[in-house]
Amino acid sequence: MIDFVDPASTFNAAQFVLGARAAIDDIAGRGRLAIVEGGTMLYVDALCDGFSLAGVPPNPKLRSELEQQSLASLQDRLLTLDPDPGVDLQNPVRLIRAIEVLTEAGPPLRRLRERTPPWWTPDRIGLTADIEVIDQRLAERSHQQVQRGLVAETRAALESGVPATAPVFTGIGYAEALAHIRGDCSLEALPETMAQSNRRYARRQLRWWRRDPRVQWFSIDPDPLPAILSYLKESM
Repeated sequence: MIDFVDPASTFNAAQFVLGARAAIDDIAGRGRLAIVEGGTMLYVDALCDGFSLAGVPPNPKLRSELEQQSLASLQDRLLTLDPDPGVDLQNPVRLIRAIEVLTEAGPPLRRLRERTPPWWTPDRIGLTADIEVIDQRLAERSHQQVQRGLVAETRAALESGVPATAPVFTGIGYAEALAHIRGDCSLEALPETMAQSNRRYARRQLRWWRRDPRVQWFSIDPDPLPAILSYLKESM
């Protein structure tokens, strides 16, 4: 799933599930064990639990209109269509997609979701550490990303024709680099701004995964690999 989607295009959970399941089927067909690493909580749950959104195609005209609206306006519009949509109200990409789906298929949004579990059963493994250690690692990674040329990469994407409104630029790192390019954030402040966004997201990730009793947690210190391999051998 690397280089799977053009940066200028949109991509939703249903498309991810189709692509990821095809990749897993291919790996299994070669007698290998697939390891899924991530990240985006909704997408992981969609893949492992069979959660998928209705296959409503994108509406370019509506999407272009919605992308010009403020977060508050998007929230009001969505909640008018569906008072209980079950989406992240702080994420404009999710809000726009929900409005798009509801405009085409009608409310409630929750009925447009279905569960089609995969043929395989995943083992869920989580890595954990003291929050101070997580914060330190996130700060180090943010500095490394800037040093490796994140701003130049973002500029290159813009120059190649990827619009500043593309969903890819809402991701942590790209969003802050874009703010720097616009003049809203200095280069010196960029790593810390990224680290702050990463810290907020890491806490949301932990809250999300800790609600799932199926996740087996392993401390990152000392090396968790021996314990993880032992757990997997016992579960197979």
